Amino acid sequence: MTKFRGVFPYLPTPLRSDGTVNGPVLRAICDDLIKAGVHGLAALGSTGEYAYLDADARAEVVRHTADAAQGRVPVIAGVAATTTREAIRQAKRCKELGVDCILLVLESYFPLDERQIESFFLAVADSVALPLLIYTNPQFQKTDLSIDLIERLANHPQIQYVKDASNNTGRLLSIMNRCPELGVFAASSHIPIAVMMLGGLGWMAGPACILPRTSVKLYDLSVAARWGEAAALQRRLWRVNEVFAKFNLAACIKRGLSLQGYDVGLPAQPQSPLSEAAGAEVSDILKEFGELGTRASK
Repeated sequence: MTKFRGVFPYLPTPLRSDGTVNGPVLRAICDDLIKAGVHGLAALGSTGEYAYLDADARAEVVRHTADAAQGRVPVIAGVAATTTREAIRQAKRCKELGVDCILLVLESYFPLDERQIESFFLAVADSVALPLLIYTNPQFQKTDLSIDLIERLANHPQIQYVKDASNNTGRLLSIMNRCPELGVFAASSHIPIAVMMLGGLGWMAGPACILPRTSVKLYDLSVAARWGEAAALQRRLWRVNEVFAKFNLAACIKRGLSLQGYDVGLPAQPQSPLSEAAGAEVSDILKEFGELGTRASK
């Protein structure tokens, strides 16, 4: 297996005024991100407002993303469900649409024990012949994956990656030590160069969608072990996470892309667009890193 690695921006979901997916705009964003040097594309994450999309819209997002990539970079698609049956349905549909990997999230209504959580991930892994990236985000999920459980899941041949958004880099290091066969990606909640120094493969995060060149530069510095330069750039970039943490993530990304010339539309209701003051903070970030109005096609 050739491991995925590098910067995987979480894509937005451009929406028309009637709520349908604007495929041509999504394709343009994907093409420009690839031209900017990103190493892969991640569809249907929080940045992509997956929780606000119906099944048809999700499939449209995946189809347009895979078609735009045309095999130039790998495509990872998010699958999130409360039932095992629905997760399997989504995963199979994503495979039909041409993705290269599934990022799997367990959503839950009632609390689940470890046996039930384990059965969910194993059933999906058994159902689709694609690599799986297991994602744990205790801030938004009622259930979390213990390190013991992750270690057991790592024994399945299809479960090949993990992305942990616990804010606990020590936990991430424990996962690396106990599951060396798993490729580890950083989330926005972890400092990417710290994860890279520990042996991570890269990161998947929404901000890379509006700052692709800067993100790729940070990755290249890390791979080259130019840690002094990487740390200086990371310190500057951390302001992006701080700004995004204050506001709605999808609204921040959509404002940034709008400033770069893409007709991405408004966040799906009941979310709201950013205020003018918040939008000005996003604009300042793009100007600081020279990524305002620098994209190839709009």
